[in-house]
Amino acid sequence: MQKGKIGVSTDNIFPIIKKYLYSDHEIFLRELVSNAVDATQKLITLSRLGDFKGELGDTTIRVSFDEKKKTITISDKGIGMTAEEIDKYINQVAFSSANEFLEKYKKDANAIIGHFGMGFYSSFMVSEKVEIHTRSYQEGAKAVKWECDGSPEYTIEEIDKKERGTDIILHIDDENKHFVNKDEINRLLKKYCRFLPVPVAFGKKTEWKDGKEVETEEDNIINDTNPLWTQPPANLKDEDYKKFYRDLYPMAEDPLFNIHLNVDYPFNLTGILYFPKIKNNIEIQKNKIQLYCNQVYVTDSVEGIVPEFLTLLHGVIDSPDIPLNVSRSYLQSDSNVKKISSHITKKVADRLEEIFRNERNSFEEKWDDLKIFIEYGMLTDDKFYDRAQKFALLKNTDGKYFTFEEYKNIIKDNQTDKDKQLVYLYATDKEDQFSFIEAAKNKGYDVLLMDGQLDTHFINHLEQKFDKSRFVRVDSDVPEKLIPKEEQNELNLSDEEKDNLTIIFRSQVPNIEKANFVVSFEALSDQDKPVMITQQEFMRRMKEMSQTGGGPMMFYGDMPDSYNLVVNGNHKLVRRIVDDCEKEAGETLKNLRSKMQSLETRKSELEKAKEGKKDEEIPQTEKEELEDVEKKITELKNKKEEALKDFASGNKLVSQLIDLALLSNNMLKGEALNRFVKRSIDLI
Repeated sequence: MQKGKIGVSTDNIFPIIKKYLYSDHEIFLRELVSNAVDATQKLITLSRLGDFKGELGDTTIRVSFDEKKKTITISDKGIGMTAEEIDKYINQVAFSSANEFLEKYKKDANAIIGHFGMGFYSSFMVSEKVEIHTRSYQEGAKAVKWECDGSPEYTIEEIDKKERGTDIILHIDDENKHFVNKDEINRLLKKYCRFLPVPVAFGKKTEWKDGKEVETEEDNIINDTNPLWTQPPANLKDEDYKKFYRDLYPMAEDPLFNIHLNVDYPFNLTGILYFPKIKNNIEIQKNKIQLYCNQVYVTDSVEGIVPEFLTLLHGVIDSPDIPLNVSRSYLQSDSNVKKISSHITKKVADRLEEIFRNERNSFEEKWDDLKIFIEYGMLTDDKFYDRAQKFALLKNTDGKYFTFEEYKNIIKDNQTDKDKQLVYLYATDKEDQFSFIEAAKNKGYDVLLMDGQLDTHFINHLEQKFDKSRFVRVDSDVPEKLIPKEEQNELNLSDEEKDNLTIIFRSQVPNIEKANFVVSFEALSDQDKPVMITQQEFMRRMKEMSQTGGGPMMFYGDMPDSYNLVVNGNHKLVRRIVDDCEKEAGETLKNLRSKMQSLETRKSELEKAKEGKKDEEIPQTEKEELEDVEKKITELKNKKEEALKDFASGNKLVSQLIDLALLSNNMLKGEALNRFVKRSIDLI
């Protein structure tokens, strides 16, 4: 028997492995099965080249366990090792400096294993003792057993092993005994080894017989050695891609479509990416793309490898140029990874453009589901924006789809304002904003439907990208002012009539939580509505962005909604309110106005007398008189306001017009809605 010490520059290798790899300890099975795959593939290659003359036989890798003995065994029939090879590959683990090693890699378990080629040593994360029983494929080779108990000492001796290949026997420690369990081993094999290129067997298949589950003679192969992404795309059909998707994501709906990646220069990259069908805005999940290295599972956290916007996709990426065991920061700075990320973006854009060009009808049918991916990409990646503007679509309220260029050509004649800016009108809710959409259409305008989760941000982005253009929500102003032209109507109301109507309408607006109303007047035609409610574009957009974006925008999210109660001063119903007010309260208002005019005249005289004088130079009697005049003016204004409020409260037409405007905006609810219904019946 040979004894020795593992060749490392520190005696602390095993405590390091135990301590710093513990967070990722389940990868031990992946590492050992991957090593078995390598050994098997090397033998198959030697056989193909004629350097191995023997029979390959059954090359299945077998994983087994013994719950009583607390062992897990990984067996292969690959090239095996000689005693010299064990000494070279197992006993010599080279570090330059233990301290430097610890400092650099203590935060990243994968980096320790991957950087130093220590896949085998991951077994000591979970084992109190590890045995290697191996026999080389080489003619006349003797079988040997290597054993180590987690200290730098090892033993190596000859044993009787008739078949070539290697058995790794792990004696699992008490801390990790939960791994010596059928379900747990099965879970790890399914997670890490389900697409390995060599068959991996774990136990036997079972079947129901006489009311119970019994083992058959057939091996339970846990992996698909020839997964879909490794096959030529020309040999595959749509149903093959859908079946593979269902295998990956059993609970998901069929995807919209897929992109098959198959690149061999300037790097190797294969895979299949799927555009999933998202039922609602909440159902957006990242970490659905699985990353593989030569069919060995690495991770499903692909940020930094896949462009940010494509992390919404599902599927598989496999590249030997992405190292199996490296840190996240290493991946994100690796030049190959950056090239791969750029290539994936290009490939996705190419595929989308191809579908758009060749199957536009199908592309339009899927657009509502697709647009969240494309908008996200255009918002976060300028290169993708440049590519995507050829096939990104705008949808109008009639359900028609247009490219950016097509839509610009359609609206440029009628929707250019007096400052030569192109105005894109849009709605966010076809039902709630129906009356505004119709009013805009009646003026010959077209209205886009922008009701997606990212559309508020996307609109801002398009305004920056489009030349001399702006987006205006269809309910942000009256139809005549949505796209200001040179011509303007004249308002048929005097200043006093406007003042009176302001009080009349403001007094009858119902209390709505977190909403402020400002009464304004517009010179519209008699064909337009008598009263409308609009919301200023800038403030509303800031509030919407605060709900999805956070950060500095949060300030706007806490502010109340500000609405304009727009009164059409040229409408006959508004004129009727003015006339009714004159009939019912005209005499009172006339008397108050006469008294106020007299007082205002006296106030002006007193204020003029103060001009150029210091406070002590003004007679006390004049100060007291001015104070008394101002007090009387305030009292008269209050009386005027009360008189107008009394008139308004008794005038059903005022409340009816306000409620109709609120109803058009879906803002009339509860008690106010009930009053409106009763009043409508009375008026009928």
